[in-house]
Amino acid sequence: MSQEAGTAAEVVAARWQSVLSYDDERIHPAKVRAAYAQPRLRELYPVVSHGTLYLNRCTGFPAPGDVGTVYSVVGGGFRVIRHSDGVVLGEPDTVEESFEIVAANLPEGCGPAIIGTADDL
Repeated sequence: MSQEAGTAAEVVAARWQSVLSYDDERIHPAKVRAAYAQPRLRELYPVVSHGTLYLNRCTGFPAPGDVGTVYSVVGGGFRVIRHSDGVVLGEPDTVEESFEIVAANLPEGCGPAIIGTADDL
């Protein structure tokens, strides 16, 4: 493992610790815990915006948007969307199933997040 990979892993781990400490005014903690429970997702860089958890293959922006994002659906359930192509990956009932879908639909060759932007992938 190169020094850069170690540094990226440290940046990602620190970011996860921060996001895991957010209260429910920023994001429902169950969403963050469900994502973190998936080992492959835990390697990605988490960003929270407007109550939604985005997982990125890089630490900077722009990010490629090719990792599924989980949205709560009014009335219950969730919708998992991949923004890079607008594909709905699933509409599961539970947040845990939602992040299982995200993990199962990671881009080919997706590994741990890197320091950089989509241009560096």
